[in-house]
Amino acid sequence: MQHSIQKANKESSTKQSMTGALAWVFAVCSGLSVANIYYAQPLLDSIALEFHLSTATIGLVITITQICYALGLLLLVPLGDLVNRRKLILIQMILSASALIVVGTSASSSILFSAIAMVGLLAVITQTFVAYAAHLSADSQRGSIVGRVTSGIVIGILLARSVAGLMNDWLGWRSVYLFSASLTLISVFVLGRMLPQGSFKQSKLGYLQLLASTLRLYKELHVLRIRGLLAMLIFMAFSILWTAIVLPLSAPPISLSHAAIGAFGFAGLAGALAAAKAGKLADHGSGQKTTAISLIILVLSWIPTSLLHTSLWFLVVGVILLDLAVQAVHVTNQSLIYQVRPEAQSRLTASYMIFYSIGSAVGSIFSTQVYAWSGWRGVCLLGAGVSITALLVWIVDRLSERFVSARRD
Repeated sequence: MQHSIQKANKESSTKQSMTGALAWVFAVCSGLSVANIYYAQPLLDSIALEFHLSTATIGLVITITQICYALGLLLLVPLGDLVNRRKLILIQMILSASALIVVGTSASSSILFSAIAMVGLLAVITQTFVAYAAHLSADSQRGSIVGRVTSGIVIGILLARSVAGLMNDWLGWRSVYLFSASLTLISVFVLGRMLPQGSFKQSKLGYLQLLASTLRLYKELHVLRIRGLLAMLIFMAFSILWTAIVLPLSAPPISLSHAAIGAFGFAGLAGALAAAKAGKLADHGSGQKTTAISLIILVLSWIPTSLLHTSLWFLVVGVILLDLAVQAVHVTNQSLIYQVRPEAQSRLTASYMIFYSIGSAVGSIFSTQVYAWSGWRGVCLLGAGVSITALLVWIVDRLSERFVSARRD
């Protein structure tokens, strides 16, 4: 009993740095950072016009950003287990602001592409925030805190396109990046005052050893493999919807404006609420139940989504259900993997988010191709198929665990 009390007191003293206010600051900064890789999507026409770029060439802005983001997940996020996270965050935020300023003042397409690559690479600071939040949180609150930070990420993703589109209409595309740079510098000032000054225990691993250990986690941790696979599938479904949705909405007979299409992102804010709630449920030992319910909702969400041409209200319902389910599973995944290796939270984040990146990229590629072949109904069938696969992966894993447990008994 004495040992338990001492252990609880030790945990409380070492985790007291994560306050409610700091968690919300992390959420806001994460949202601002992740938004940087989504701003370009509604700005492509304006950028192409100014630099006299073809449609095929301007698409490189998105491609370069996503590729560099994936590289950042592998090369930068694990550094949180090697160097002082406080210094890492502040340095990366300053560098990110500098890259955004270069994008906003670029005089040529070559400068633009180089700077946008740095923006994508440094946007992974979002995942460093998630890992740092998990590190600073007590075990009993980790899922809730991670859910709160993830809520900021969801809001950043969903609002980035709308904000960029509005600012582009008012002040031009450059204003978007200069405005983001200003907010990032303000964030540096706030974080400099609020991030804990606690001592950092230097890892004995070198950088290359750190990267090797990040990849080795896949072999060592079953929960990472399963949860990573679920992440790949749910974000593939997420990307299938959000990549293809503009095609039927902008085409006759619906013919919505880009501003109106962007407004559907507000319906997805329900996902942010789900993220926080799912974290609390995981803290109370209901991670598997939350996963099951959320995956079932994900499968069912494609039914109203497929009825888009009957009424746009069906699409609204489908978007709410899909975003709610995806974010609930995402936060639950993170909460469960962080429990197994507290000392490797940055590497776990990197390993897990690589699956997310793969799923998002594959979903984007296939959704537009399937739409070209078989229209919106085909897109919905593809999304439903991916969602059912995710549910089957969870069911098979649970049955396997029970079989192994029964054999041991």
